[in-house]
Amino acid sequence: MKKTVDKPLLFSIITLVIAGFFIFSSASLGLLARGGNLYSNAAFSQTFFGLLLGSIAMMVTSRIPYKNWRKFAFPLFILSMIVTSLVFVPGIGFEHGGAKRWLVFAGQSIQPSEFLKIGFIIYFAAWASAQKERIGTLKEGLLPFLVIIGLVGFVLLLQPDTDTFMVTFFAGLAMFLTAGGKWKHVFLLIACSIIGIMIIASFRPYVKQRITTFINPTANGLISGYQIQQSLIAIGSGGLTGRGFGQSIQKFNFLPEPIGDSIYAVASEEFGFLGAVLIIVFFVIFAFRGLKIAARTDDLFGRLLIVGIVILIVSQAFVNIGAMLGVLPLTGIPLPFVSHGGTALLITLAVVGIILNISKYHKKV
Repeated sequence: MKKTVDKPLLFSIITLVIAGFFIFSSASLGLLARGGNLYSNAAFSQTFFGLLLGSIAMMVTSRIPYKNWRKFAFPLFILSMIVTSLVFVPGIGFEHGGAKRWLVFAGQSIQPSEFLKIGFIIYFAAWASAQKERIGTLKEGLLPFLVIIGLVGFVLLLQPDTDTFMVTFFAGLAMFLTAGGKWKHVFLLIACSIIGIMIIASFRPYVKQRITTFINPTANGLISGYQIQQSLIAIGSGGLTGRGFGQSIQKFNFLPEPIGDSIYAVASEEFGFLGAVLIIVFFVIFAFRGLKIAARTDDLFGRLLIVGIVILIVSQAFVNIGAMLGVLPLTGIPLPFVSHGGTALLITLAVVGIILNISKYHKKV
């Protein structure tokens, strides 16, 4: 039995964290032009809550036997649902841009949906691993899955947070298939989700606007198409090797959310095509190594945990990168390990610690 964590996986995680910290440090300088308080708050949140507490959380979770999470899967899921629902409580929830997605605690904003994503993955891994061959049935597989993901969707879509629900749904589908779900059920779910997106777009103008902007980003270049155009300018001006660390121009008063969902454009401008590709390469290494460990893990619960966490992180990364490159609609999804969000980085590092713990028990690869 393996006693140490998987070193290639750990290397990819450390590289993404270190690279992310330097990219964030440079991108956050753009906030100085918009207000000193914005910069100091963002820097403190990312450094203390994200990097420091996140690193501690990763070390702790990498030492906790992963099977212990199964014992508390249902309470964790219910707790994460309750905490996320607190955003609707006046005086506790914080609203920004028409969305109620944050809680304010000690002067810092917390996005509880980050907890809900992981609460769902842990619970669904525990439930699906107990179902075994029954998960391929309609009554004991597909329908319960729809109920569980439907509860998550109800809370997230009310905020509204369509983007988080989308990547959580992707992770759930991957786990459903890994556990033995049938492809015909997956195709049915995908078809239903496409119809659901069309329905949501008809009721949510911002969703419809993102789709129309993706189809024709130049149609409204000063409003809905502004971010993608500025992003492409930043990426294109980086050339092969980039302007150099800290030398991005677009992060100053041009790119919306330079430390958020636009941070990949800042990185591309400063490190060029080579740096932009290198970021993608390390996410691919993380995904490949994680899924390879999952394939060699005998315990279904552990395998499902890895698949859910890896797909959640990687799908979020490639949706963000694809949006900045103009090959996917803009979503507002941040780039894992890199974008601003102390809560997001803390939770991300905590859950990759779970993967590291599982890697101690997989067959040698």
